[in-house]
Amino acid sequence: MSTQQYDEIGEAYEGFKALPLEQYAVVPGFLALVGDVRGKAVLDLASGTGFYSREFRRRGASEVLGIDISGEMVSVAQQLEESDPLGVRYEVGDVADLRTFDASFDIILAVQLLNYAPDIATTERMCRNAYRSLRPGGEFFGLNQSPDFRFDGPPPDRYGFHTELTGQEVETGRQVRTTALLDPPVSFVANLPRRDVYEKCLRAAGFSEVTWVPVTVSDAGVREFGADFWADFHANPPLEMLRCRA
Repeated sequence: MSTQQYDEIGEAYEGFKALPLEQYAVVPGFLALVGDVRGKAVLDLASGTGFYSREFRRRGASEVLGIDISGEMVSVAQQLEESDPLGVRYEVGDVADLRTFDASFDIILAVQLLNYAPDIATTERMCRNAYRSLRPGGEFFGLNQSPDFRFDGPPPDRYGFHTELTGQEVETGRQVRTTALLDPPVSFVANLPRRDVYEKCLRAAGFSEVTWVPVTVSDAGVREFGADFWADFHANPPLEMLRCRA
């Protein structure tokens, strides 16, 4: 499911980062969560067009490898690397069938990854593959739609995204269609795993600490739009982050 739809999105995916939700909440929140990466080896799973791969390399990561199931996404990432060489490597790969690496990583990123697993067994396999790729004490950082998001509550449309249930359900939870309100709009379908699915699969994989972290609005976002603009976001947070330790 994810391969074809992201092959079709390709370059437009970079435009997501200019939307208010991404620019003033998600990106600064996730960068702050991961923190200081200087001298650390980073594996970016579901790396897309390489936004976080590039950003953490700029912030001093000693090595960054981005892996994505979409060949088109990886192609865009490699083109961006060629136009502005940072030393980031990319390859096409399925996290559910992740290859082994010669050396372990200090940090693994998983932005919008686990919500594409079609069932619990695949979710757990992804988590196990991430765990074995980390050094002892290494950290895994995830970002996904909040399991508690209320589809009858305030929507995130004013922040650049529309999200709706498709009416389909899989083993991990309900299926969701999210549309980035670009020109033209870009839609993709993923799952909304239940909170217990994340926690059980991550713990089964071996992670000892599994901590949920809210996404908050940056000071710049409040300055740009005012506090009232973000009321719907606070009333019904669309996204949530995870921090796990190997």
